[in-house]
Amino acid sequence: MEAKAVAKYVRMSPSKLKPVTDLVRGKDLNEALNILKFTPGKGSEIVEKVVQSAAANAENNFDMDRDSLYVAEISANQGPTMKRWRAGAQGRASMILKRSSHVTVTLKERD
Repeated sequence: MEAKAVAKYVRMSPSKLKPVTDLVRGKDLNEALNILKFTPGKGSEIVEKVVQSAAANAENNFDMDRDSLYVAEISANQGPTMKRWRAGAQGRASMILKRSSHVTVTLKERD
């Protein structure tokens, strides 16, 4: 049994979210939530919200025990990129890439 939660189109680049996801991969649920709570930065808030959502899915939809859950899989993948233009030197234009991410969390029960 596994419970999943996905946050799509998060307005933060995956390069900022991936170090946060690496911190909690393979950890118990309570330990992962504590790590995310005390990690500075906006990326940890986003990942914490998705982990809590996956935990709620596990409890309510699959009747899993919250104390035996762990973060089996977690990833922050590239979403669509918004392209914007800024005026450059000598009449040129330079592109600004506003990246987005899809954060996926899978929780499983320890045997």
